[in-house]
Amino acid sequence: MLDSTIFTLFGYEMSHIEFWATVTGGLAVWLSAKENVWSWIVGLLNVCLAFRMFYLSQLYPDMFLQVFFFITNMIGFYMWKFPKEDQANANHELQITRINPKLYFPFLLGIVLATFMMGRFASNLHEWFPKLFYLPSAFPYADSFVLTASIATTFLMMRKKVETWWMWLLIDMVSTVIYYQKEIKLYALLYFVFCFIATYGAIDWTKKFKYYEVKK
Repeated sequence: MLDSTIFTLFGYEMSHIEFWATVTGGLAVWLSAKENVWSWIVGLLNVCLAFRMFYLSQLYPDMFLQVFFFITNMIGFYMWKFPKEDQANANHELQITRINPKLYFPFLLGIVLATFMMGRFASNLHEWFPKLFYLPSAFPYADSFVLTASIATTFLMMRKKVETWWMWLLIDMVSTVIYYQKEIKLYALLYFVFCFIATYGAIDWTKKFKYYEVKK
């Protein structure tokens, strides 16, 4: 059990921290898919809850990721809300664009290399810092992929790139398996739902991008 129980469902004890992290996480992602700038603000609350939850679950790379998310949520809000004049949409917020196709390979290669390095680091945390990390990292390489890919994809999200949502779909599928294996079942279900939201976001943002291109 992660924390004090808020309710029990079919024998599964739902902790307060998992429940509220799930609620705020789901709302933040849905608002992002709808291109709503306030998704970043809801996300600030979510990352605070998730930091504690991942620490208790020995998912240390995911825990570190929340620090990055906290900072980028503040930056992302500013970038979406106050874009340059030539990058604004009809609502005077940042416009959706695509990344240069030439950057696809170095982008993916960077994620693979960073995943390997972070996985090695996470595998040794309990030996290097036993007072902080008293148990070995669970799924160090898979969890490190979630960390590194999420960092890279967050930069795409901050710039409102269409490819953001295809990357989130891959990350969400891996995360669903990890959280289910760690018995964080509601969070696993949330990330399963995120797979559908990511698909919706990819389709919707592509349509909006094509609309902006026609309007130019």
